[in-house]
Amino acid sequence: MIETIAVIGSGSWGTAITRLLAPNAEEVVVWSFEDEVVHGINENHHNPHQLRDYELHSNVRATNSMEEAMRNATAVLVAVPSPFLRSTCKKLAPYVAPDVPVLVLTKGVEQGTGCLMADVVAQELGGEERIAVLSGPNHAEEISQGTVSAAVIASPTPSVAELFRDVLVCPAFRVYLSEDVRGIEICAAVKNVIAIACGVAAELGAGDNTLAVLMTRGLAEVSRVAVAMGADPLTCMGLAGMGDLVATCTSRHSRNRTFGEALARGESLEEYERRTGMVVEGAQAAKSILELARAHDVEVPITRAVNALLYEGADVDVVVDGLLGRQSVEEFYGVVPGGRHDGCANE
Repeated sequence: MIETIAVIGSGSWGTAITRLLAPNAEEVVVWSFEDEVVHGINENHHNPHQLRDYELHSNVRATNSMEEAMRNATAVLVAVPSPFLRSTCKKLAPYVAPDVPVLVLTKGVEQGTGCLMADVVAQELGGEERIAVLSGPNHAEEISQGTVSAAVIASPTPSVAELFRDVLVCPAFRVYLSEDVRGIEICAAVKNVIAIACGVAAELGAGDNTLAVLMTRGLAEVSRVAVAMGADPLTCMGLAGMGDLVATCTSRHSRNRTFGEALARGESLEEYERRTGMVVEGAQAAKSILELARAHDVEVPITRAVNALLYEGADVDVVVDGLLGRQSVEEFYGVVPGGRHDGCANE
């Protein structure tokens, strides 16, 4: 049992993950930027902003001081939205000892640099070898309810991945191990964009066949980007790829899917995020994935279509016609091992 685990971020995922950590730690300390959340967790064992009905374990407490959160922590999980990851880690850096392992729960690609989330954390906290990433079909709402789920953890250091497996695994949460950090991160980022497309299609009346086409062609898109980044294409067939893609594209819990539906009804990204209080990671990723794909000469027609809807004022009918008018090619074009990753701009 670990003495103290710090969770940086009090959103839905940061809150839900405490359910898995609490039985395996003497204390779980959640860092939150919001005083109301800190008070709610410490006084009522509930997060007043996210998963309000979920009662946190008695050994979970909160603070808005990063120094206090890290004071006795022997492991840290980072669960903040991707646009705020770098700035948060920069503030956290003075309090994280160089031998403390870090698990990154954030999904995405940083705009402007092409950095994956583990890259960002390594640059700000140092010690790439002590960093791990987690992904899989894991909606926070269901994790907090104890429903059966699974995830994959990857790290360049097997002992780090094993440590986080041991503090998270339980009968309702299966954890598998991998060394393909980049593959897992690319899967985690691109599937959110595909889910927005599925939401748009569903709202426009698409049937099951159409949604199945979007998901499978989306998976091919995920795989092309992953292979270009030097990842193992088999990763895309697993929990971080196909598993997370299905959950994110079909679930009522998916903010990316439900945002796609709202977008098709005419609601803007700003309106949706203000109404729900959640960051739509797929909307953030659409630009950065497109930049990354262009840099590596990878075709990403679904990502390009979502980007056009979000940021170019494109008409949805024109975008759909553009996708349907594409020439058919070999099903698995571009999914050939041997791609390379030249690093993000800040490396």
